[in-house]
Amino acid sequence: MYVVTGGAGFIGSNLVRGLNRRGITDVLVVDDLETSAKHLGLNALEFVDLVDYRDFLARPEAHDPSSWDAVFHQGACSDTMETDGRYMLSVNYEFSKTLLGLCLGRCPFLYASSASVYGNGDDGFREDPACEWPLNVYAFSKFLFDRYVRRVLPKAETQVVGLRYFNVYGPQENHKGRMASVVFKFHHQIAEEKKLKVFEGSEDFRRDFVFVDDAVDVNLHFLDHPERSGVFNCGTGRAESFLALAEATARHYEGCEVVTIPFPKELEGKYQGFTQADLTLLRAAGYDREFTSLEDGVAAYVEVLKESGGYHRRPATA
Repeated sequence: MYVVTGGAGFIGSNLVRGLNRRGITDVLVVDDLETSAKHLGLNALEFVDLVDYRDFLARPEAHDPSSWDAVFHQGACSDTMETDGRYMLSVNYEFSKTLLGLCLGRCPFLYASSASVYGNGDDGFREDPACEWPLNVYAFSKFLFDRYVRRVLPKAETQVVGLRYFNVYGPQENHKGRMASVVFKFHHQIAEEKKLKVFEGSEDFRRDFVFVDDAVDVNLHFLDHPERSGVFNCGTGRAESFLALAEATARHYEGCEVVTIPFPKELEGKYQGFTQADLTLLRAAGYDREFTSLEDGVAAYVEVLKESGGYHRRPATA
């Protein structure tokens, strides 16, 4: 059995879909439906059971860890604006340690880390403690678990892989609200106003935007190579401007105009202006596929947004 925590969420549900595409349906989804609309991301997926993460955390042994083929730990509080450090560490750090402990010596453990551990990126985006300086408690929770994993790795007898996701976008993120990708927000902005608004200076704000199918593919690459462990960046290695992203999106909406608006004063000095994954370690680990271009990723996502509001409506096929 494959366990996917956060399996009703954005990357998690796409991972379940990726497993389904391989013909794997023996999947246990661990999540919560407090945001009830998250069930829409599960409608087209095949899995054997859905368990609330709090019930799972209370008695994970009740779900027979001896039968686990691998655990994809994608569940977390991903709200970078959350300020309750006790809650954040409980959900993102302590839960992760508990789950890792159940997997060590038993099955592969692949988990979601975050490029937010690099802070403003002044020291680069390498998987190196010298580059890491988290700026909020969400990033700190990911940083703390990565550091814990690094201490465990030398003695680990089974695979442990952390993936530092950069700016992931794509279908199934509807429930994320303010944390949803810019493409999702652009789509709804165009529907409401027939315009696409970007901040002044957006040609100079550049991020590493990675299509969710690529994030899934990197996970499955490591699943196929259980001998490879470590903490790796998961991005394209390319930094694209927000203006380029806006223009790539606008091309799919007839008559859409890209307009600029003043940069909010409250964001001055708090806006991450640049991210770009260093892929040296990922490539050294054997992942040699090209990442989806911004144009192709946006086109694929906009098609799903237009067709079904952003959800996959049809089951995955091999």
